[in-house]
Amino acid sequence: MTEIYSIQRYLQYDRLQKMGMAHFDNWASRFGETATALELAPEGTGYRAKTRLAKFFNLPELMNLFKEVADIKTADQLNLPTPEVEYHTVASKPTLNQQAMVKELSQRAGEVHTGRVDSRKDNMLKITSDGRKLGLDQRIINPTLPDEPGTKVNCCVENILQQWRDGDGKRLTQLVFCDISTPNASPSKRKAKGGGDKLDDPMESTIPLEPEKTFTIYEDIRQKLIAGGMRPEQVAFIHEAKTNVQKKELFAKVRSGQVRVLIGSTQKMGAGTNVQDKLIALHDLDCPWRPRDLTQRKGRIERQGNDNEKVHVYRYVTEGTFDAYLWQTVENKQKFISQIMTSKSPARTCEDVDEAALSYAEIKALCAGDPRIKERMELDVDVSKLKIMKSAHQSQQFQMEDNLLKYFPEQIAQHQGFIKGLEADMKTLAEHPHPLVVKENPKPDQAEAEAASTPSVQAETAAQEGHTATEVSQGFAGMVVQGETFTDKEEAGKALLSAYMAGDVAEMVEIGSYRGFTMFTEVRNLQRELVLKGEMTHRTVLGMDPVGALVRIDHALDKMPERLAALRNQLENLFDQREAAKAEVGKPFPREDELKEKSARLAELDVLLNIGGAPSQGEQAIAKSPRPSVLDSLKRPLPPREKDPDNPKRPQQER
Repeated sequence: MTEIYSIQRYLQYDRLQKMGMAHFDNWASRFGETATALELAPEGTGYRAKTRLAKFFNLPELMNLFKEVADIKTADQLNLPTPEVEYHTVASKPTLNQQAMVKELSQRAGEVHTGRVDSRKDNMLKITSDGRKLGLDQRIINPTLPDEPGTKVNCCVENILQQWRDGDGKRLTQLVFCDISTPNASPSKRKAKGGGDKLDDPMESTIPLEPEKTFTIYEDIRQKLIAGGMRPEQVAFIHEAKTNVQKKELFAKVRSGQVRVLIGSTQKMGAGTNVQDKLIALHDLDCPWRPRDLTQRKGRIERQGNDNEKVHVYRYVTEGTFDAYLWQTVENKQKFISQIMTSKSPARTCEDVDEAALSYAEIKALCAGDPRIKERMELDVDVSKLKIMKSAHQSQQFQMEDNLLKYFPEQIAQHQGFIKGLEADMKTLAEHPHPLVVKENPKPDQAEAEAASTPSVQAETAAQEGHTATEVSQGFAGMVVQGETFTDKEEAGKALLSAYMAGDVAEMVEIGSYRGFTMFTEVRNLQRELVLKGEMTHRTVLGMDPVGALVRIDHALDKMPERLAALRNQLENLFDQREAAKAEVGKPFPREDELKEKSARLAELDVLLNIGGAPSQGEQAIAKSPRPSVLDSLKRPLPPREKDPDNPKRPQQER
């Protein structure tokens, strides 16, 4: 969230100044809420009080301001022709060696927690890094350990070979992402370039390829794929392409199907890797730190230009290690980002999900393989959903109460007034009908009468004696325009159009009367309209034909019965909605008992696992015992000061 402020400072500084938000504190006071809590220090020396932005509100206004300089297009807006993605989560059981090493990590975490270890030698960040490596393969920690079946690396190899056999006819390709144990140039080459022992990528955990240390996950997978029947040239590493030219050649081989499996890291094989033509499967061997890394990985296969209608994404997890927690953390981060970067209106408030570090209690529970940690994660999700549902239920109850007190009475009274006004206007219209005009014509013979009778002729013809017939037609009720009365349609239409076009655009101007209604001209929404007012208002737009203008006015008045029927239906719906609201208002949240039960269990698990709390009494005693007292050190006498041989008057040591 604070990155949004940084972007706004660069691109919207003047705008922020006008709104009084040029300083971060002012910006944060409008969109953020800080919270201070005790947390484990990253160096593992104890707890510290940390103030951070924990909650954000006014998000619709923030995103409207941000979108003045940011053009955000999400997948549901673009609707690109991408293949359907089927996800597979492959969970593998930890080996006995992994379980033993996980317990060792737990012991290390306990020692770091008690402060008995120098943070420069071991700390929580190192433990977390080793936990990630151990979750991938035990041989990364100790290359002498055996390669045991059932590990997630071997599961990945089996899935790759299965997809390779199934897609052999079409030469379908696959990508494997792994940010840990990546191949790299030897140390001698790095030092020759002046890089010392610096890694080629801070996001990758790198093991150099040396003659005495040949094990990497990359090479292990390649050898197993070759043993499974693949030709060596069909498996490639992204790290083998050192230049842009070499990368283009490698990508071309993948697109054509010459290279069937390409293995790489997120940093080197993420954005800019266009090899999607024949991709059928993607394998995530490890979990990256950031949600955008997962998005970039998936974007290699769920992409325009992929010839496959359905593709597969495999994600591998080793149970009882840090894998499950890392996936959970990335998922929580992505949920928060999805609340902001959405094509819909964002939620008004949301909780911030920062890069969470593993607390001592969480590491201890994860390393011990405690099933309660999984139960707590599931309960946490369920309780959050139930709280959201309860909040929505309460908001709905408040809304129904407001509707019963204000909205429904106002709307019902308004619709009843509209109905009464339309009924009065219909009565006025009936009192001012067009007169009937009777005209006598010579009686035509039978053939001429049949030829002359058309559906457009609206007249009543009665047989008369002799050679005459009576024709009845509708006349003209007359119109007053600018104080002058017109009885001829043509003249009235011309006068009406003249007054209609001459009205002042700034306000409604009265121009005459027609069939008991006062006529006005008005410009609304850049369009000139004729307004007829009785108890209600009736609007129409006139054309340039004088007689046609009168016909349009009559059509507008003749629509009153339709408007009346629609208003009566709306009034009936309002009565029904009011009765339904009366029946629903005051009802409790239907899942209140479930929410209380799960909240109580969640609180119980937090106490049992010591999550979010202070260390236990035993842990406090262990933590305090080995630490030297600061007061005791101050009470000890100072050592004698030694004379500086170059300057005898100045002590060599000063305190």
